[in-house]
Amino acid sequence: MSANCLFCKIAAKQIPSKIVYEDPDLFAFEDISPQAPTHILLCPRKHFESLTDASPEDQAILGKLQLVASQLARERNLLEGYRTVLNNGPGAGQSVFHLHLHLLGGRPFRWPPG
Repeated sequence: MSANCLFCKIAAKQIPSKIVYEDPDLFAFEDISPQAPTHILLCPRKHFESLTDASPEDQAILGKLQLVASQLARERNLLEGYRTVLNNGPGAGQSVFHLHLHLLGGRPFRWPPG
């Protein structure tokens, strides 16, 4: 954990949030500025700033992020589809520098994004 990280503070319950999933490896909570009817952020408990900082030892947790996103999408009946997004760096729109996956659903999306 990082003492100055917003998401680490949410994981430690120092900052309130609407947690929708947690286990020893991950936690997930509703985004406070949702971009879709469903907008959940999934975070590893291990702090690393971005995908660039991940290493081969993080392979399992990176895969688990996607699998838990799929589970949450099923639980929310996102039958028409959903999107997962992992922004990497400020040029891609990352604003909190703790790796996190966005789960978005409940509305149509266009391609390409952004």
